[in-house]
Amino acid sequence: MLFVLAALGNWSWGPLRHDWVFLAAAGAIAASALAIDRYYAEHFGHVTPSLGRQRRATAASVAGVVAMIGVTTLLRSRAAWSLDLPVNPIPAVFGVLMLGYYAAVVGLRAHHVLVWGAVVLAGLLPVWTGGDPSNVGLVIAGAAAVVNGVLDHAALVRAFAAPAGPAPGPGSAGG
Repeated sequence: MLFVLAALGNWSWGPLRHDWVFLAAAGAIAASALAIDRYYAEHFGHVTPSLGRQRRATAASVAGVVAMIGVTTLLRSRAAWSLDLPVNPIPAVFGVLMLGYYAAVVGLRAHHVLVWGAVVLAGLLPVWTGGDPSNVGLVIAGAAAVVNGVLDHAALVRAFAAPAGPAPGPGSAGG
């Protein structure tokens, strides 16, 4: 949601032309993220990843930050803009980074490949001519993150689904 908010703020869309509205919306997103985190802790508990998985997550995150800074620096150079490439690097690079992160940390699932692969392809389609496509790229990445999150949630719920029938307990025919 922060990606979409950033794009709308960059466009000075509606009330987001005021900085305080942007900050309030970012605060609301942060508050909802804390509420979601609490929900997951209450319903699914807390898992501490193994040291190896923590290292892979850290390495993937650092590589992602370095790559995004590198791409941003390259795109701000006059030489890169003079190429006038008809691609949108924000969704293309972000999609690749997300695929790499999922592959390194949790393992790729079909929905990760579908969602983030579609984002990469959308960024690489030769249709991005004219103005700066950065904000559209942010919206694409933000929408994909929401869709991916919903699909990850569904996979988590399926993995930890309650048994089909009531569990036998003391005094029951099955216990």
